[in-house]
Amino acid sequence: MLVPYDPSWPDRFAAAAAQLAAIGGPEWVIEHIGSTAIPGMRAKPVIDLAVRVPDLADVELHRPALDAAGWVRGSGVRSHPVLLSESGGERTHIAHFFAAADWDAVNQRLLRDWLREHPDDAQRYSRAKCAAVAASARGEATYNAAKGPAIQEIVDRARRARGLPPVDASDK
Repeated sequence: MLVPYDPSWPDRFAAAAAQLAAIGGPEWVIEHIGSTAIPGMRAKPVIDLAVRVPDLADVELHRPALDAAGWVRGSGVRSHPVLLSESGGERTHIAHFFAAADWDAVNQRLLRDWLREHPDDAQRYSRAKCAAVAASARGEATYNAAKGPAIQEIVDRARRARGLPPVDASDK
């Protein structure tokens, strides 16, 4: 499930970002998020992207082009639109769409920035991910639920450092 950091991940992100930018235009700001955006971190080999759109209606406006490019719905995330891209039946990319008004408080971006700047927390999160894989294999918890407490603690620190109030980090 988790694999060692792959130096091709930034290039895979760049290719997907270019595809989405061609669909959405210059108003769409696209960033690499998730564990594949943290140099050296073990991760599932799925590239996560954060896409800032003027407002969420813009996602639906571009749905025909997104559909034609192979971006489909299929995520359990409830807090924002999410589209998936697959190759050979395997999920390869997850695009998370956020309204411009919410962009500066997006937990996924805050977590990424914090982990890049705080290697101790990056190591702690990496250990939590490995423990979550083991817990999931034993049937004790889902992978996301098992790593959730570590994510919540780190996101709380990142939000506090930026003067933002704490919020539930889970979006499922």
